[in-house]
Amino acid sequence: MQTLLRLEATVLPGNRLEVSAAELPEGAKVEVIVVLPERQQSQFASALDFLESLPSSPNPRCFPT
Repeated sequence: MQTLLRLEATVLPGNRLEVSAAELPEGAKVEVIVVLPERQQSQFASALDFLESLPSSPNPRCFPT
């Protein structure tokens, strides 16, 4: 029967991961699956989109450029 360990780790300098668990026998071959967190997409595609999203009254821009 397979054993599943779910661990969280922090990526170390040099893009390295270090896993340590008492359940891991030395010399055993294991499968490691890395799941990256989803990237949060910017709410605005451009600076102009951001400016257009600001309230129109009072006008947040000094000049209509």
